[in-house]
Amino acid sequence: MMRFAPLAVLCAAAVAVTAAPPDKPNVLLIVADDLGWADVGWHGSRFKTPALDALVKTGLELDRHYVQPVCSPTRTALLSGRWTSRFGPHALAPTNLRVFPPGTTTLASALKECGYTTSLSGKWHLGSKSEWGPNHYGFDHTYGSLNGAVDPWTHQYRKGPYLDTWHRDGKIFQEEGNATELVAADAVNRIKSAKGPWFVYVPFQAVHIPVDTPEQYKKLYDGVKFDDAPAKDDSLRRFAAFVTQMDTKIGELVKAIDDKGERASTLIVFSSDNGGLHAGGNPYVGKVPSSPALSSNLPLRGQKNTLYEGGVRVCALANWPGVLKPGKSTAPMHAADWMPTITKLAGWPKAGTSKFDGQDMWPVLTGQAQPSPRTIYIPMKPSSAVLRDGWKMIAKNGAGAPMPELYNVTEDPSEKKDLAAEQPQKLKEMIALLNDLRKDDVTTLPEDLKGEKP
Repeated sequence: MMRFAPLAVLCAAAVAVTAAPPDKPNVLLIVADDLGWADVGWHGSRFKTPALDALVKTGLELDRHYVQPVCSPTRTALLSGRWTSRFGPHALAPTNLRVFPPGTTTLASALKECGYTTSLSGKWHLGSKSEWGPNHYGFDHTYGSLNGAVDPWTHQYRKGPYLDTWHRDGKIFQEEGNATELVAADAVNRIKSAKGPWFVYVPFQAVHIPVDTPEQYKKLYDGVKFDDAPAKDDSLRRFAAFVTQMDTKIGELVKAIDDKGERASTLIVFSSDNGGLHAGGNPYVGKVPSSPALSSNLPLRGQKNTLYEGGVRVCALANWPGVLKPGKSTAPMHAADWMPTITKLAGWPKAGTSKFDGQDMWPVLTGQAQPSPRTIYIPMKPSSAVLRDGWKMIAKNGAGAPMPELYNVTEDPSEKKDLAAEQPQKLKEMIALLNDLRKDDVTTLPEDLKGEKP
């Protein structure tokens, strides 16, 4: 029988206060796949997300948390602390190729140097061959899919060389069951068995297409009408159930920490990997129907695979009882910030000398410092975005491109008015900033990847 994590349990755990934070906190890092801005309860959704709502209520809502507009690039920045373009042109889009050169320091390998046990339960999508998998980048234990999203029942990818991707520690195998249920169960077991300090990374395949869940989640929406069109109504009901299934599993992860008595020594971070997708087909191997209606990012403009706020500004939170005060942070930050932030917390000796593009945001998140002006760079194909001091520029890459778009996203988060023509000096400044950022981009594919199936 499915149960939601009780709100009272989560709230009670979150208000417990420790005398001082531990030197090496446990870290639970959860990443949703394609979750939209308006898909969670705290943004007014009709979808049920009580576990996430409780974590927001008792933790810190990250209102200006930016990511890349698609999956592999966000995971690249998250685990490296670098802008995605530092690893080559293939890292600017979803890819089956190896993103990190051998020997790259990741969040997992850095924490491992600090004495952490490390595990990944879910989606890797940074190299779809076993020899490119997460066990080679600092993870002691890994489970889930090596490549991108999979069918929730067959656990298979798209037809081609990477069809079979379900693995444990890089060894492909077949397993029955629902993917989200299996991933969550593995993560719960990792939390229960881990010797502290531990790092558990849970990048769900949910709520990416194909969209389907066990029946008990769909029954939660019996009698709810989402759309007059039957196909869209069915699609939204399945999607609502998918969101609630993931939320329920997140509640189980938190409960595992509570049951272990480690809530006061654990930092929980949650983020989507990009904005939601409005609709989608099903190119994956399985029998799940297409989804003509899915996510919403309103009131933000755009969706997944766009550089507008709806594609790159996502639902996110940080929760650590007694250390992070409940509230809302409006400081702009990026997925790349978590590598320098978490490694500094863990006491990684190289944290102060490593070349990160992200910033250590802990002083800002704890209220010890005010946000300072900072630059966020979001490269992709065929455009890039730059944010600084409330301004955002979206520019086509390459010579002969049209005039970039310019928005003040502090005053106009829905990006309704392009100010490029009215603010020529600001536009000039942002163009110069983008050109400077591009100097460190890697623009050619590594030699050993040429000829590999992308």
